[in-house]
Amino acid sequence: MLNETKVVGLPLSRIDGPLKVSGGAKYAADHGGHGMLHGYAVPATVATGRIVEIETGLAERFPGVIKIYTHENRPKTSEDDDKWKDAVALPGHPFRPLENDRILYDGQPIALVVAESFEAARDAASLVRVRYVAEEPHTDLGREQRRSYVPPQPRKEEFVPPEPRGNPQGAFADAPFKISSEYRLEGEYHNPMELFASTALWEEDGFLTIHDKTQGSQNSHDYVCNVFGLDPEKVTVKNSFVGGAFGSGLRPKHQLFFAVMAALDLKQSVKVEMSRREMFYLTWRPATIQTVSLAADREGRLLSVMHHALQATSRYEDYQENVVNWAGLAYKCDNVRLSYELAELDVSTPGDMRAPGAATGVTALEMAMDELAYEVGIDPVELRLRNFATRDQNQDKQFTSKALDACYREGAARFGWNSRSFTPRSMRDGNDLVGWGMATGIWEATIMPAEAKVRLSAGGKAAVSAAASDIGTGTYTVLGQVAAEVLGVPLDDVTVLIGDSSLPKTGVEGGSWTAASSGSAVQAASGAVRNTLLKHAKSMPNSPFGQASQDEVTLAEGRLVLDRNHQVGVSIGDIMDAAGVSFIEEHGKVAPDQEQAKKFISYTHSAVFVEVKLDEELGVTRVTRVVSAVAGGRVLNPKTARSQILGGVVMGIGMALHEEGMVDHRTGRIMNHNIAEYHMPAHADVEDIEVIFVHEDDDKVSPLGAKGLGEIGIIGVAAAVSNAIFHATGKRIRHFPITIDKILEANEEARRSA
Repeated sequence: MLNETKVVGLPLSRIDGPLKVSGGAKYAADHGGHGMLHGYAVPATVATGRIVEIETGLAERFPGVIKIYTHENRPKTSEDDDKWKDAVALPGHPFRPLENDRILYDGQPIALVVAESFEAARDAASLVRVRYVAEEPHTDLGREQRRSYVPPQPRKEEFVPPEPRGNPQGAFADAPFKISSEYRLEGEYHNPMELFASTALWEEDGFLTIHDKTQGSQNSHDYVCNVFGLDPEKVTVKNSFVGGAFGSGLRPKHQLFFAVMAALDLKQSVKVEMSRREMFYLTWRPATIQTVSLAADREGRLLSVMHHALQATSRYEDYQENVVNWAGLAYKCDNVRLSYELAELDVSTPGDMRAPGAATGVTALEMAMDELAYEVGIDPVELRLRNFATRDQNQDKQFTSKALDACYREGAARFGWNSRSFTPRSMRDGNDLVGWGMATGIWEATIMPAEAKVRLSAGGKAAVSAAASDIGTGTYTVLGQVAAEVLGVPLDDVTVLIGDSSLPKTGVEGGSWTAASSGSAVQAASGAVRNTLLKHAKSMPNSPFGQASQDEVTLAEGRLVLDRNHQVGVSIGDIMDAAGVSFIEEHGKVAPDQEQAKKFISYTHSAVFVEVKLDEELGVTRVTRVVSAVAGGRVLNPKTARSQILGGVVMGIGMALHEEGMVDHRTGRIMNHNIAEYHMPAHADVEDIEVIFVHEDDDKVSPLGAKGLGEIGIIGVAAAVSNAIFHATGKRIRHFPITIDKILEANEEARRSA
């Protein structure tokens, strides 16, 4: 157990903050030096087809150009598919840059220009001439529905929809109240501040140090070693700072391959940084078409839940998400059918984007629940409470904890939900229609295998090391807080070293598991340091700890003391002097409890309340107020945790109202591959957001009692915005994003029907 020297749970500022605001934090593209070469990729300008001819002569003569790589001269790499599969790879054939003359998607890299400067590489790349045989693109998910299929190989077993339970079709047919609606979500594209970049630093003895924009240094390390057949001991990948990732950095991207390929071939250091335009060709939240059918009795109790999802994938990999399973566990219902299919498109493989699957599937489910509330005539919060699930019916497991009812209660009270008029179009603020909507959020809470080392010096300074990444979530700070609390030292006396493949093993940072996983490993390592101190202290003459057990001592203010009486103790320095050591370093390791997992399952929950104000004549919608009440177990740092929820809410607003990849289905090309035309929420779009952390004790989810908070902030937000728009206008818009044109069209239909 953590001691009473309170550090964990305090809203402390990020320990890496000063470096970031002063410009001292170095990101992947910030590394380099004399003799650094620069690479620039040439993108395909058709979505599908073949390269007939690629003319590089003019580009090769451009001043400063060193070499141009195409499929015709790419250095040899592994031919084994398994060697190309990273730690989070998908079923299928992983993308191999410059593999052959085949074009798989718009923007696919078809050449790499390496030059003495970035500008020379970029300008020379524009001189590469390519002749294609283009084929008819298939990029419209709606048109490809007839070719849908159930994935033959699951990405994860837990993504597979469970077998139907009960008689969902019969219960639906006989129910007094029912709704069935189709919901469409267009593709969204990752746009974190930091562009993808890799800097491969070549050393004469064949060692490579690679600075990569990634969510897992060890994943990138293993990938390049496998693909290029490198000695793992001669390769180090670092990602000390990551300027936002949100899932886009889970899998290695082609700039990493290019930088390493060119560095090995030329035996020089090479940097490859992508442009903003190229970011749109990398990874995206895939488009979906979902049908949700719900039925209830006269009291609003669910009698039937049916959820089907069709999701886009590429032609070379089966990208899969857990989209529909949430509908079988979010609410109590004995008659459930869930189904999930894919459709292949001529696009790049989609990727995980903040709360993959849940942000998509829960959006449709929560809109359907709102529709059912109005069909039955019950307040949307009350409907959810009447169908409150106390057990995961999909897997027939107990929840380790569930304070969702407190989220409803505390969120509604803070929002003022009791003042809401049930009738749509009944609330106004001047000329604006006012709508209040709400939705539930749910995300899996788990820990992954993780390791860490903690070193404590005789002077009371501590050092934490782990390969874990900090993608902006506050990992540096949280790991430091855990060590500081167990070791009884100030946070300022803790150094945290992460983002390096040579450090103790951790998985990729994703799934909201890093704080709980790596944090628990740091706790274990710190506890081992304390226990070693106790062992040495027991060997001292006249030791006050002769009969003390590990549970009876703690560290406080530089001393090992009895937990029941801090006056009895010995300084850390004296213990180490007596033992003849200048420091103690211990290793900590955690993994999921497989026996516990047979009986229990964990989720983070939230209740999101949203106010919108809508100018009916102009169709302009503003999200003026959001209250997000979250039950996430033990909150390790309320300040960094709040930032995670705020960011998630803003992304949810973007999902609801702004973000949409515009694809010209005649050519299969992305038309708005820039942040001028791909709309995201700006400061003017974000008004009052309040975050509430509901108290929740959980002694089973992780040794720290913490649940993940990175994803839960976005889940339910888009649905709550949509439900608020319905409450404001009386019109359901089931096609995201809900842009001005759709609102005006809905208003026009309402006028015609009136």
